[in-house]
Amino acid sequence: MKRNLKITPEGTKDYLFKECTAVNYVCRKIQTVFENHQFHQVFTPTFEYFDLFANDASGITAESMFKTTDNKGRIIVARPDSTLPIARMVSTRLQNEILPVRLFYKQNVFRNNPSLTGRSNEIMQMGVELIGSKGKRADLEVITTAIQSMQAISNDFRIEIGHSMLFNALADSLKASDDVKENIRVYIENKNYSALNNVLDNLQQDETVKAIRKLPSLFGSDEVFEKASQIIKCEEALKALEYLKDLYNELESLTLGEKIIVDLGLVQRNDYYSGIIFTGYVQGYGDAILSGGRYDKIFDIFDCSMGASGFAININHIAEQAKDKEKTNIPDVLVFAKNDCDIMKAISYTNELVNKGIKAQFSDLSDESDAREFAQKLGIAEFDVIGE
Repeated sequence: MKRNLKITPEGTKDYLFKECTAVNYVCRKIQTVFENHQFHQVFTPTFEYFDLFANDASGITAESMFKTTDNKGRIIVARPDSTLPIARMVSTRLQNEILPVRLFYKQNVFRNNPSLTGRSNEIMQMGVELIGSKGKRADLEVITTAIQSMQAISNDFRIEIGHSMLFNALADSLKASDDVKENIRVYIENKNYSALNNVLDNLQQDETVKAIRKLPSLFGSDEVFEKASQIIKCEEALKALEYLKDLYNELESLTLGEKIIVDLGLVQRNDYYSGIIFTGYVQGYGDAILSGGRYDKIFDIFDCSMGASGFAININHIAEQAKDKEKTNIPDVLVFAKNDCDIMKAISYTNELVNKGIKAQFSDLSDESDAREFAQKLGIAEFDVIGE
């Protein structure tokens, strides 16, 4: 007996009517924002060589990737991330393109998450990559594109912004091993403050330790910068703080109020991000549905150093919320052919209604009573008979 004949693999699911309608609705909204900012769509292969992700800068563990081999025995993986494949594309096929290059994508990524975490192994993502430019202008362009994407799909959202070099600079001056520094970063990222304090309690209580201990609580609006400047003494960290303050002041012109929040506890993947970092949330969902920032180090892998920034949006999570708001595409009119000789007339009539902007559907049922019962069950208001 085939035990798994009627089920999907763990971490995957079928998408039905309302879910597909919601996914398409969300994708159209976001794609309009991307195209209005002149980002151009690209696709990358579903399968990539393992070598592309087998480096520290990827931030993706070997255990989290779905692996197989090609017909030559080389290890390939189901795409766990879109940024690195696009970086590969730019450094090869687009190496002669005029910079900066503005790209966007809509494709699935695959992550082998531990069981019982409630996370999906197959996730549809949309995102942008602004490649070949650095500095304040590029950072503001990417962040405002992210904000407009959030506005397109929700009225109740927030964007949290931080700077990766703030923690990195403090960690560099910390008198601890690399493993301890990474544990500290992970504890801050996961908001595990009990474990964080236990580690910090075992270190020399200097200004750096005191500053790191306070980082998770430095969260809010512009008052955060004053509080942070009083406890941070590291020069490189202060430079990052000043740059972040400059960006925040510029973003205030968008008059979004409390929707833009400063979070100095953002410490994602310090081997990946090299500058500004940000996350996006919508009301009613606990995890971030958008994440991004500056990751200039990515192109060092391809011996092609250049600036890079962008973000990715988890479409699955947004669509889950939108499915109850978006109605399934139920037609207004069901068209029935009385006799076989009326079938083409009925189909033509259906097309005429559609061309007028009316949601109409031709009935494939041959019995009129069955067709009327179908219309009643589905909630179709009008039933037109052709041939009487």
